[in-house]
Amino acid sequence: MSNELTAASNFIRNIIDEDNRNGKWAERVETRFPPEPNGYLHVGHAKSICLNFGIARDYHGICHLRFDDTNPEKEETEYVDAIIETVKWLGFSYEQGDKEHLYFASDYFEKLYQCAELLIRNGRAYVDSQTAEEMRANRGSLTERGKDSPFRNRTVEENLDLFRRMRAGEFADGQHVLRAKIDMGSPNINMRDPAIYRIRHAHHHRTGDAWCIYPMYTYAHPLEDAIENITHSLCTLEFEDQRPFYDWVLEQLAEAGVFKRPMPQQIEFARLNLTYAITSKRKLRQLVSDGHVDGWDDPRMPTLVGLRRRGFTPESIQLFCERIGVAKNDSWIDMGVLEQALRDDLDPKAARSVAVLDPLKLIIDNYPEGQQEACQAPVHPHHPERGVRTFPLSRELWIEREDFQAEPVKGFFRLFPGNKVRLRYGYVVECTGFDQDADGNVTAVHCQYFADSKSGTPGADTYKVKGNIHWVSAPHALAAQVRLYDRLFSDPNPDAGEKNFLDALNPNAKRITQAFVEPGLTGTVAEDRVQFERHGYFVADRYDSQPGKLVFNRIVSLKDSWAAKPAKGK
Repeated sequence: MSNELTAASNFIRNIIDEDNRNGKWAERVETRFPPEPNGYLHVGHAKSICLNFGIARDYHGICHLRFDDTNPEKEETEYVDAIIETVKWLGFSYEQGDKEHLYFASDYFEKLYQCAELLIRNGRAYVDSQTAEEMRANRGSLTERGKDSPFRNRTVEENLDLFRRMRAGEFADGQHVLRAKIDMGSPNINMRDPAIYRIRHAHHHRTGDAWCIYPMYTYAHPLEDAIENITHSLCTLEFEDQRPFYDWVLEQLAEAGVFKRPMPQQIEFARLNLTYAITSKRKLRQLVSDGHVDGWDDPRMPTLVGLRRRGFTPESIQLFCERIGVAKNDSWIDMGVLEQALRDDLDPKAARSVAVLDPLKLIIDNYPEGQQEACQAPVHPHHPERGVRTFPLSRELWIEREDFQAEPVKGFFRLFPGNKVRLRYGYVVECTGFDQDADGNVTAVHCQYFADSKSGTPGADTYKVKGNIHWVSAPHALAAQVRLYDRLFSDPNPDAGEKNFLDALNPNAKRITQAFVEPGLTGTVAEDRVQFERHGYFVADRYDSQPGKLVFNRIVSLKDSWAAKPAKGK
């Protein structure tokens, strides 16, 4: 583990180290990653995954994967399966020996219910029959204390009777709620008799119609931690104000003998706020449902399935999470930090190749028709042990359209009539002219080659040229669809304030081109990654690419083209 990560996450590690020194948990460390299965995980979840699983790994403990499925109206098995696959793809395991630490809140519904009845019997909970509007009005504000519910002093017997009838399905949604009885005058609004059960006549993805009352997350969360013997419950900062209730629930049940001390400890850290992205599940769902993107795994999406399809590696996401560290204060991380972690991970791994994304025919008029010869280039320029790749040169080549100008602008050193350039890894050629169609569009460029100028031969050094262009042999090139992806939003904070995030959609976030690539890529399989020299890093699409029908997604460009762009509104 890097020193950078150790320093960045020091405050959490300090807590664990102190716990281990004083023997609080007998040096046992158990964490948990508790997603709600109501959508696909996004890049913000990656930070929590890497932190919870990483802490457990480094302290030789275990991290549980627990689905907090207490909201049946929004949860689906599809999301459960996707989350399990994503956690494994990121390189983490919830298995220890022959035990699988995979849990669901719904596994504990009966236990949670019994604990609620115990709170009622101990005078710590009551059934409230106010309307939602009345409860909201009586809750008070930051400067005004709340008002007791007129139902707060119901007897234990009446509360038990009503709660059991709630479970039996006698009442409509919203007719009653079960609330903790704490203090309506508390300065922390979250401690003003928070709701712990509500009525929801909804089909649950695992329990079916067995239940029509469901626990609130803030009540279920501490109990789940205690049931699973979690030691350190790592949460994002929005749960900080809920920590007193977390501790209150556990204390009540510890006093009643349900759980043994010590109780799990909730520790909050800053969530990941990434520029040029949104992480609201509601807004991500809107992007999908309204057709602004091609599904949850669209490579422009900040979902982890989207990043995977884009070509991100698990190692690059882990590296990113290491670099940003863990802090107690919220801050914004620039998208460029994520993209640079990706470049740094891919650079030593990705083999080099050539792709021509906007093809223009180059004809070497003095090269014999039907002849071809081999050219060579390193598989990786910094790793000679990986060998060389061989590809043919012939009379007709594909070059990038932008590498030719009939009337060159100042400082243009590539192909134009009368100018010499080197065909990378091949010969020096001199442009002699070009063909046009009836509309004046250039359809082909003509040149002459110098037979003694081939790269790697003694004569190559006698030619001094400023331009060096990429190419592929036209008869041998493989056709490929290339999807040029970029940031989904053009505003670094697309949903800040009162903005409509849809107004910030980047119209150039996806461009599709029909390209030609080196013939050596014929064996490319899904999720193979390559650096197309000059253009960036690309991946064979995990669903659409197949032998004979190559489809590449641009993962990231070679350099950050957004770094110099001013932020809107600043």
